[in-house]
Amino acid sequence: MGKQLRQQRRGKGGSVYRSPSHRHLGAVKHPEVVNKNGKIMDIIHAPGRSGPVAQVEFDGAITLMIAAEGMMVGNDVFVGVNGAYVGGNVLPLAGLPEGTLVHNIEARPGDGGKFVRTSGSSASVVSKGTKVVLLMPSGSFKSFDPRCRASIGTVAGGGHKEKPFGKAGNKVHAYRSRSKASFKVKGVAMNPVNHPHGGGSHPHVGKPSTVGRNAPPGRKVGRLSPQKKKKEK
Repeated sequence: MGKQLRQQRRGKGGSVYRSPSHRHLGAVKHPEVVNKNGKIMDIIHAPGRSGPVAQVEFDGAITLMIAAEGMMVGNDVFVGVNGAYVGGNVLPLAGLPEGTLVHNIEARPGDGGKFVRTSGSSASVVSKGTKVVLLMPSGSFKSFDPRCRASIGTVAGGGHKEKPFGKAGNKVHAYRSRSKASFKVKGVAMNPVNHPHGGGSHPHVGKPSTVGRNAPPGRKVGRLSPQKKKKEK
């Protein structure tokens, strides 16, 4: 019997592949305050995140927020309705002019932010009406409720990908904090005991490489089998 494949173990579920949540600092989202100024106490690194995190104090309580470019310790962050268009301030989409760059956008009003949270990313306001249309980093257009809040500016830490890892160990530790594999090995490069595609004196799959559409989650990966031809009526 061959070993169970990595994607099969991941798809099966359970405690084999889990997020290292014990190292996370906590929820990073918009604070639940209205028309208040907070003071940036510190800008820190959060494990598992590509961008830095700002510790902002509101009424004596510390809130973790995604740091925007230009944020500095000691500056103020406004969360409310009628605020200045300064990087880091949190305002509703309805009050932002067209062309404004935003990040950490709420999917529903009050959920704390779900979209555009990675370092160096930002979306721009395209049009406003019954819905606010944003141009996402992927190039697609998405509509939001005008009451949804968003942080102004671009997420900080956008140049981290320009720095090389330098050695394999640094990449292993970086990917481990995000619960991702730091390397991938082709199935045809393995031995037959490790993978169905392994073995042979040359790279050759040796069997159909498509996967049935009724396969279980861990086995339903790669190229799916084509659909049956439908009869013309």
